[in-house]
Amino acid sequence: MLISSALAAAINTQIGNELAASLQYHQIAAHFHEMHLLQLAGLFHKQATEEREHAEKLLKYVLETGGGLRIPAVRAPMHVFPSAEAAVEAALSWEREVTGQIKGLMDLAAREGDYLAQGFLQWFVDEQLEEVTKMQRLLGVIRMAGERNLLSVEAYLVHGHA
Repeated sequence: MLISSALAAAINTQIGNELAASLQYHQIAAHFHEMHLLQLAGLFHKQATEEREHAEKLLKYVLETGGGLRIPAVRAPMHVFPSAEAAVEAALSWEREVTGQIKGLMDLAAREGDYLAQGFLQWFVDEQLEEVTKMQRLLGVIRMAGERNLLSVEAYLVHGHA
């Protein structure tokens, strides 16, 4: 086995977190779809796919290192958002939470001297900078536009600014 049982368990937990994020992003996409904001909906469907891919990457790592895959129950997503701003705030909050989770995995790998895991997890550390920055930027644009001008956010996204 190339991974400790503690780190394997922590990564299994993270697999569940990534799958939950995927579901949450699909729900946010549905919120925007129902508002006929298809660029925002598309952005969050893409985010959902990325989160699922993150889970698959973690899953494969656990299997390849002999850690024993144990996918946990996945928490249900929030279904209702009072505004576009609230939906993106939820996404940003989630990304910040995931950043802390990834840091925790990296800290555990470092404490255990698991250099394979540290190398593997570095990709996730770098990815979280991109994810948090993307949601911060989108939230800023939505706040500037306001709820009554979300079509300008759609135009912003059409021009590839997300």
